[in-house]
Amino acid sequence: MSGTLAPEVLVLGGTGNVGQGIVAALLEAGSPVLVVGRDPGRLAALREQFADEPGLETLLGSVADDGSARALAERVAQRPRALAAVIASLGAPLRSARLLDKSADWLQQRLHTDLMPHVNAAHHLLPLLQPRAGGAHYVVIGSPCGMRPWAGHGDTSVASAALRMFVQVLHEEAQGVGVRAQMLEVAHPVCTPVNAANACAEWPSALAVGRRVVSVLDDCRDTRPFLRCDTRDSVLPKGLLKMSGPAPWKNSLDMA
Repeated sequence: MSGTLAPEVLVLGGTGNVGQGIVAALLEAGSPVLVVGRDPGRLAALREQFADEPGLETLLGSVADDGSARALAERVAQRPRALAAVIASLGAPLRSARLLDKSADWLQQRLHTDLMPHVNAAHHLLPLLQPRAGGAHYVVIGSPCGMRPWAGHGDTSVASAALRMFVQVLHEEAQGVGVRAQMLEVAHPVCTPVNAANACAEWPSALAVGRRVVSVLDDCRDTRPFLRCDTRDSVLPKGLLKMSGPAPWKNSLDMA
């Protein structure tokens, strides 16, 4: 048996409501998954949730500032598995207020919490991606309020629009190092256990978003910087993620 381990997918924000759906879909597709998070308790809860999945590993770390992101990248670089993809599902809680009623610091704080972690993560983690026959992927999960203003949450709309432009720039620059950087734009709020009682029919589930992520990684030929995700993706077929490399991870847990 080959001693080479199958590549893994790193998920930032995998303990969140949407992130858990992404983790579930990746494991469903047979991919090893590394979830990075700042909260030991939430990481432990995620491991318990997927206790029967040996392909899941967690790592305590942060991309909130440049130094933490650099330290995280150094640890990821030492791991035995190659890094096939990074999925960034990051975002701070909403704060209801009119921008006109708040000081400039209100918006600056939102940009700091919503945009800068993505900048830190891309700066330090994207260079770790190893282009393979099927390509290397850096996928950012986008919010519907980045496509249109959201009344009462103007700070989030502005920060999301800034993130959208950042991904467009990243898409252009990453091509030079063989990485496909894209944003998966979720067209509506995501239905999660927290909001299920008030969810609308057009809201995709977190698992549907995760399966759309799998479809993006799985030999996707759409090279545009922005891809859509809506309720139509809930019927995506469930199949193994055909990332190039050695045999599936379940056959390579024991190195020769």
